[in-house]
Amino acid sequence: MSGLIEGLPDAVALRCLARVPFYRYPKLEIVSHSWRAAIRSPELFKARQEIGSTEELLCVCAFDPENLWQMYDPLRDLWITLPVLPSKVRHLAHFGVVSTGGKLFVLGGGSEDVDPLTGDQDGSFATNEVWSYDPVVRRWAQRASMILPRAMFACCVLKGKIIVAGGFTSCRKSISQAEMYDHEKDVWIPIPDLHCTHNSACTGLVIGGKVHVLHKGLSKVQVLDNVCSGWTVEDYGWLQGPMAVVQGALYVMSHGLIFKQEKEVRKVVTSSSEFRRRIGFAMTGVRDEIYVIGGVIGPDRFNWDIKPMSDVDILTVGGDRPTWRQAAPMTMCRGTIFGCTQLRI
Repeated sequence: MSGLIEGLPDAVALRCLARVPFYRYPKLEIVSHSWRAAIRSPELFKARQEIGSTEELLCVCAFDPENLWQMYDPLRDLWITLPVLPSKVRHLAHFGVVSTGGKLFVLGGGSEDVDPLTGDQDGSFATNEVWSYDPVVRRWAQRASMILPRAMFACCVLKGKIIVAGGFTSCRKSISQAEMYDHEKDVWIPIPDLHCTHNSACTGLVIGGKVHVLHKGLSKVQVLDNVCSGWTVEDYGWLQGPMAVVQGALYVMSHGLIFKQEKEVRKVVTSSSEFRRRIGFAMTGVRDEIYVIGGVIGPDRFNWDIKPMSDVDILTVGGDRPTWRQAAPMTMCRGTIFGCTQLRI
């Protein structure tokens, strides 16, 4: 990385490059070999953290096209297309997705295609494969596989480690086992099982530094503070529906409204009646905003067509008056959202 910018020490030049928006980095790489080395170096991203120039990007994967991810830059209203996930599982779905250590992780999942081992065609098999995407070198890499194949499971990051729990393994068998992944060591270890398993999909979210596992249709929540103490079972009486965590608070879309949910107490934030016919979308929080991404307009008694969507609607909840606006639609992906997570880089 010697001689990055003439007349400046490399340490100072690196901090200059750290202030450039991430989406510009592919063009900066073609300036010289030393710039390419700097752009792809861990030192640059440490510098971004030190000077406060890290960016929050959204990573999204939808039904169409197959196994393709896009990243969204909220500050510039810009979509970036990633290389196709090189999994041999076609139409991978029901997987877990998180980010940690500046990388995107795609874990497990199942497929609607034929199981290559059993020949099943009912979409019931699951995989234990794990992939990571490094946005610096713009490349996917296969990581250590989970101990158990699983789909439709809870997946979260707790204190830098990836936690997976519950879900279904092959032949639609529900499981209570949980595991933890250290991305630096590329190692999975078992952690205490969930207290109970249910024959339904489960999801996970982190609130107040704790993992919360929710089963579809059930009010009880299983909570993990740290892996040593194991799981506890709480009955918060939370509403059912799409959820997003915004600045540590839980928001739920239910009955045509957005609610702010705090334990058993809930407060109406605003209407979401325009999403009543929109299904299969992702709902996630970035800064003080809720993003509603993609999905399909389902059939009704007047129109049996199904319309895949690439739309992005944003609700700002940080001010006195919550307001909706639209962002740039996804440029490549559309339809039911299979995965959505934030990536800080």
